[in-house]
Amino acid sequence: MIRLDDTSGGAVAAAIAAERHRNGSPATGMVLTLLIMSDEEFESDATAGAVAAAREHPMRIVTLIPRPSRQAPRLDAEIAVGGDDGPGEVAVMRLRGELAEHANSVAIPLLLTDTPVVAYWPSSAPDVPADDPIGRHAQRRITDTSTADDISGELQRRKVGYRPGDTDLAWTRLTPWRSALASVMDQGDPRVSAVTISAEPDNPSAVLLQAWLATALRVPVDLIASRGPGITAVVMSTAEGEISIERPSGDTATLRRPGTAESRIAMPRRDIAGLLSEELRRLDPDDVYGNVLAHLALP
Repeated sequence: MIRLDDTSGGAVAAAIAAERHRNGSPATGMVLTLLIMSDEEFESDATAGAVAAAREHPMRIVTLIPRPSRQAPRLDAEIAVGGDDGPGEVAVMRLRGELAEHANSVAIPLLLTDTPVVAYWPSSAPDVPADDPIGRHAQRRITDTSTADDISGELQRRKVGYRPGDTDLAWTRLTPWRSALASVMDQGDPRVSAVTISAEPDNPSAVLLQAWLATALRVPVDLIASRGPGITAVVMSTAEGEISIERPSGDTATLRRPGTAESRIAMPRRDIAGLLSEELRRLDPDDVYGNVLAHLALP
């Protein structure tokens, strides 16, 4: 890490370029710029996850941490280029004083030319990410409802403020469940009459899964509480009997269906790096997520 105290966005960009030149590696090969807007609580995990994801998606990671106060405007930065953690570039910047209100002006000099921009809010996200000064730069905008104190209220904000290009890591966490359930439905096309989802309370992924299944199957989908962690089971009622996928713990789920022996399904719980890697593989709008939000029934 190289520290730059009381600096500017342009000086940080110049320092990254100089470090690249010193290491003998050009800045070409970066496939995108990832802008992370975070507070101190979530900054470390978000940045570490992005650095790990850079092994698959070489990128410039710009983490912006607003620190509002009455002190004079000041920008302190730490940068790292390449190294053991991967081929990416990292700039972690703390914006103090009035500068905390102007993250956009700090970020602009650090955007790579002719490459996509992705914005990521690991905790508090704006009501309409696409209208946020940082979000306006981005083709994709990633939020994480699971970190909110009021899950129902946060899902409502994501629904009302949705624009094509938005996504949420609570939705990304559902990919293994959605894949497993779609595979089950492709085997004989069972006529499902009702579905029950078991999950720990206030789990946003479970609420999104409920909306996805209700929209796809057009049957009642009940959500009941379990001890977790996360989603622990999905049970589908059919005329032949129950089809269930259960994952009470660990990284393997059990599939049971009438007339066949139970089987195991790999269903690992992914960390932030794995979730970001999935989202960065596609920069086009996630229309399914948008449709699920539109049909989300909230109190």
